[in-house]
Amino acid sequence: MTGMLGWLWDMLSYLLEVLGLVERQVEEEQGVRVTVKAVSGQSLSLTLLEGWTVWDVKGHLAPQLAAQPEEIRIIFAGKELRDGVSLDSCDLGNQSVLHAVTVVRKEQEVGLVGTEVRCLSDDEEGEGEGAEPLAATLVDLQLEGAARVAGGSPAHFYTWCSVQDSISPAKLRVRCGACGEGAVVLHQDPTCWSDVLAPVLTCSCASCHLDPAPAAFYFRCGCGRHQGSDTAVPLYLVKSNLVSVPCLACTGVESPVVVWGCGEGHVTCVQCFLDYCRSRLSERQFLLDPEAGYTLPCPVGCQDSLITEPAHFRLLGRSLYSRYSVFGAEELVLQAGGVLCPQPGCGAGILPEEGGECRRVGCTDCGFVFCRDCLQGAHLGECLAECGPGGEEAEYTSMDPADPRASRARWTGADPSSVTIRALTKPCPRCRTPTERSGGCMHMICTKAGCGLHWCWVCQVEWTRECMANHWFG
Repeated sequence: MTGMLGWLWDMLSYLLEVLGLVERQVEEEQGVRVTVKAVSGQSLSLTLLEGWTVWDVKGHLAPQLAAQPEEIRIIFAGKELRDGVSLDSCDLGNQSVLHAVTVVRKEQEVGLVGTEVRCLSDDEEGEGEGAEPLAATLVDLQLEGAARVAGGSPAHFYTWCSVQDSISPAKLRVRCGACGEGAVVLHQDPTCWSDVLAPVLTCSCASCHLDPAPAAFYFRCGCGRHQGSDTAVPLYLVKSNLVSVPCLACTGVESPVVVWGCGEGHVTCVQCFLDYCRSRLSERQFLLDPEAGYTLPCPVGCQDSLITEPAHFRLLGRSLYSRYSVFGAEELVLQAGGVLCPQPGCGAGILPEEGGECRRVGCTDCGFVFCRDCLQGAHLGECLAECGPGGEEAEYTSMDPADPRASRARWTGADPSSVTIRALTKPCPRCRTPTERSGGCMHMICTKAGCGLHWCWVCQVEWTRECMANHWFG
């Protein structure tokens, strides 16, 4: 009876506001701001107060939808929320979207035209205090076995939040695969990643009236600060450490953690994962896999453990992720038979024409024309052993070295750059890149994109077990 009186009061207030007889009062209460979408296309904004149930939401929506509260169904994340469910248990945040569906009962359907949704029979309604909230599988389906019912903090999916520039929990959502609307009720909950990634589950859609319709799952960032229908890429290797597995590197117990895709399921904390990526990136030791892209394997070197989602490397931050993207693009160009522009400040990737044997290459970005073999300015004839800018010889003999003017004009202690390079470096045996050894053992690894040769500083050949035995440490 109390609920009916409240509904009548809300209806009367709404009519008075529409007629302009009273001014709309501004709510002073603070709560969660959500958007409610009706099947008819109407979109409403609603502030959910603490302690509200689904029945309270229906009571506030009924005047605006011109329907009785019991004729409204609230759908969220593929589930119909029952009247007695507390909204505090539904993982709702700011900018969340609820779907309001008007239901016409079977006994009222005769003589009505243009009903918006399928009818629910009385035995399908299931109202009351025993109704369950959202299925737990929408939150913790990355867990298996006893971990699903383990105590402690709830499990989440994770994503990289571009607004906060940090890792953030992600929320799994579902919509109709045919029309793209979210007013759907799943026929079966997802139980594993394959259920989410492949369109195998079905649903009933109240928008396009398709039943069954394919269910399309997607993720949204849980920070609540993204506008519109922004979707998020899930970091499928990052999981909540509910079973307290120690980190492979630092042996600390942290959460969340990175669970590698190898058969052993090795675990590293997020900080150790970042240290591993930074060290490999600084040495250009990422791998370019035809399917996984520019990526890394498990630190232990396990088979079939490559990271297949590059969004995981966004954890490095914007600066290092930008460098990762540049290095990956350079590796792709070089492995495709291309060349990088040698002009300082450019480095654009250039793919040669098919069947072309000409050594003359022109950069379309900076306009520099160079020789593909020696990477100096374009020239005729054979490449010179030592070239200066523009392909001209670096030695000049137009003045007598004994001339006093030559002695006065010399910068004391300065050597030509080419002489300094010859004195302090050795060339990589494969790509001839000048390499300086600043300490450590004699085992060198070329860091030039597309090379990566392991070679001996003493022998200047590819690294062998003989080099290891004779002069590994000098």
